[in-house]
Amino acid sequence: MCGIVGYNGTRKAVPILIDSLKRLEYRGYDSAGIAIFNEGKVEVHKDEGKIASLEKTLPDIPGNVGIGHTRWATHGRPNKVNAHPHTSGNISVVHNGIIENYQQLREKLTRSGYQFSSETDTEALAHLVNHYYKNDLVDAVILALNDIKGSYAIAVLCGNQLVAARKDSPLVIGVGENENFIASDIPAILKYTRKMIFLDDMEIAYVAPDKISFFDTSKRPIEKTMKVIDWDMEAAEKSGYEHFMLKEIHEQPKALHETFAGRISELEGAIAFDGLKEEQVRDINRISIIACGTSYNAGLLGKYLFEQLAGIHADVEIASEFRYSHSSPGSLVIGISQSGETADTLAALREAKTFGGRSLAITNIMGSTITRDVDNSIYMRSGPEIGVAATKTFMSQLGVLYLLALYFGKGKGKVSSDRMKRMLVSLRQIPAQITRILGNKESIKKYADKYSSASDIFFIGRTLNYPIALEGALKLKEISYIHAEGYAAGELKHGPLALITKSTPVIAIATKGLTYDKMVNNIKEVKAREAPVIAIVDEKDSEIEKYVDAVIRVPATDDILSPMLSTVVVQLLSYYTAKARSCPIDQPRNLAKSVTVE
Repeated sequence: MCGIVGYNGTRKAVPILIDSLKRLEYRGYDSAGIAIFNEGKVEVHKDEGKIASLEKTLPDIPGNVGIGHTRWATHGRPNKVNAHPHTSGNISVVHNGIIENYQQLREKLTRSGYQFSSETDTEALAHLVNHYYKNDLVDAVILALNDIKGSYAIAVLCGNQLVAARKDSPLVIGVGENENFIASDIPAILKYTRKMIFLDDMEIAYVAPDKISFFDTSKRPIEKTMKVIDWDMEAAEKSGYEHFMLKEIHEQPKALHETFAGRISELEGAIAFDGLKEEQVRDINRISIIACGTSYNAGLLGKYLFEQLAGIHADVEIASEFRYSHSSPGSLVIGISQSGETADTLAALREAKTFGGRSLAITNIMGSTITRDVDNSIYMRSGPEIGVAATKTFMSQLGVLYLLALYFGKGKGKVSSDRMKRMLVSLRQIPAQITRILGNKESIKKYADKYSSASDIFFIGRTLNYPIALEGALKLKEISYIHAEGYAAGELKHGPLALITKSTPVIAIATKGLTYDKMVNNIKEVKAREAPVIAIVDEKDSEIEKYVDAVIRVPATDDILSPMLSTVVVQLLSYYTAKARSCPIDQPRNLAKSVTVE
């Protein structure tokens, strides 16, 4: 996803815009630019490449209102001409999203005398606003947006006027003292204010230094609620770690503690969620979980948990596929999205709601779109996650799913009070056990270094460990660019064994549990093909060493909770493999933190 920032206040705009853009670098981008109103005219400066390169070319500009952008190329190659902002007359525009009918608009505007210099869809929007502008920027923006089909988050600058609008792409307004801000993500402006107002779809904001006015697309005034973000600013900095990803792996004990805080009582054997009642659980006989990417892997583990702990059948749907499957969802639909803005998940969730039933969101961002589309929301409380490859938010998603499955299990009469108390005690111990694994990271790094030159790596697991095999493979391919596959170990004999050779390392997640003996047999199948095997096992396992080349041990816990510990191991293996290969760990190629286009 691209990044948007805007500022209108009493200070110089350029340093604030550049600093805010740098805080969005984790999203990934290929070009950047700013537009500043200064001494009666708008100055535009942009370039391909890093923000630091743009910063070096900027003159001293005293203007105190402006907009900025970092771009991932969608329409048009990554170069200076296609970089945002795009201008038309006195209008400058930055845009996230896709204008689906831009070709028709381009042809219409060209016939009206407008000249296009870029290959982008956004330039058509700049010309449209200019076409409709009659001394009222809000009017011009509304008229232009009425002509557009697609998704957008925009900031529009005309003189010292600043307007923002959104549809299907996130945008937040930051409230300060005699200064106000626009951003596509909270961390961009968290240094300057914790007071945030989240725009909803089809809403427009007029942003002046001393006030903010909100309108719908008929220019009717609307009231908005301000939220105070309690994230620690230090959480958005590296704090001495070489990469955000490593920092966020280390933050997982704290993230889980926050996920559990105020929700569980070991003494009473109770779990509480705001807005959820146990009597609501009794009528639920089927759950549909909708998600993408890492969130899908978390949802797959959730399927096993709901079925084993609560006896409720659960389906897990890839969001981008669910919309076209023509299948009806269960009586409860759970959407999982770290950002709360994942376009495919939002679209699938809206589709699912047409069938009736209840809906629930698991997300990290208060006020995000998904929270306004569902009946109930559960916040992960992970704090800001900057690295593109999700780590602590995946762990917090797992934490929420464990609590939900136990909550439903108790509501359905499947989990006894004694078992609930034991499980909650064990859950409370997980953060400390993760800390123990982090203290052993050098031994994990040793294996990552050893196999970092491999062309292909397989991750295998069964039942509860299968989703972690998928997540391990996803993490490795995301940041190290090694081809990696996650498989249910029992499926090896149905094709994948043809790819196993002595140069194909296999990561086997083989913690104790229902399918442990079968997993050992799968490992033997792999070893018969001379593949090197690294086994992730619990610390009490003295048998596995006979069959594998290396062992990484995790603390012993309840069998059903061990996937949380194995997760940390596969994250560290992926991180150190990517580091050994000198890959850009926090900004993997072609990927962005929040996918807000379908």
